[in-house]
Amino acid sequence: MKRNKPVHLDEEQVRQHLPMTELIPAMEKALIEFSAGKVTQPVRSVINVDPPGGFLGLMPALTPDGLGLKAVTFFPSNAEHGIPTHMATIFLIDPQTGTPLAIMDGRLITEMRTAAVSAVATKLLAPPETNILAILGSGVQAHSHVEALRVVRRFEEIRVWSPTREHAERFAKEVGATAMSAEEAVRGADVVVTATNSKTPVLKGSWLRLGCHVNAVGACRPDWRELDDEAMSNVVFVDSREGALKESGDVILSGAKIYAELGEALAEKVSCPNETTIFKSLGMAVEDIAAAMLVYRSATRR
Repeated sequence: MKRNKPVHLDEEQVRQHLPMTELIPAMEKALIEFSAGKVTQPVRSVINVDPPGGFLGLMPALTPDGLGLKAVTFFPSNAEHGIPTHMATIFLIDPQTGTPLAIMDGRLITEMRTAAVSAVATKLLAPPETNILAILGSGVQAHSHVEALRVVRRFEEIRVWSPTREHAERFAKEVGATAMSAEEAVRGADVVVTATNSKTPVLKGSWLRLGCHVNAVGACRPDWRELDDEAMSNVVFVDSREGALKESGDVILSGAKIYAELGEALAEKVSCPNETTIFKSLGMAVEDIAAAMLVYRSATRR
């Protein structure tokens, strides 16, 4: 039997085969399958690289969709050098034979699938009438979240805060937002996104409007925070209970009670409360495999 060589796809090729409108429903399906126990996925293993203070994460998964592994690096100091803080490579494998199918750039997939999962959470948990979006952060995740959230909600106003005012103003100009302080951005907002490299809280629960929805996508280490204890005292959803209890400083250090996994709520195994909701996103290999399979199928379609 002839064995084909694996397909190699760079970031631009991945971009051509990954429309956000297809990615969002694929993430919804992946989350439901994960929470239903149909996915074999160990919590990611992380190696500290110190100096310069970076991390290498290995994320394998066997899903109903496919088999693969993502190797992802997170080096916050890269921002000072004008290169991405997150970089990744995804390997897809034929689950029938173990044959490598594809090797593709995973930086863009990581960026887009994170925002797509937040869009799934927002569609499910945010009030139907949402007018104001607040984003804390101005990097690639901030940009990707604007794109993804606009697919599921119409926003009349977008507000942004960044630790660097110049970055916030540049971002505001690019997406049609207004730069302001973190508190001004959050007060009265219907949907809030925290997408920073902060290790200490940037969002206070006292700022949140009753009934709003928060997508918290930063603070991916057990001793890092983006949200204070008051914010975390609201109804907390996670992508993975096991992952959150091992990796999320916001959950661990606040002692927050996890209400449900997002996949459980999507499958209607739990009700969605009409209260202020927090979705703590850490990212999972099942999301990467589902996104990579979309790319692979599109790129190899005859």
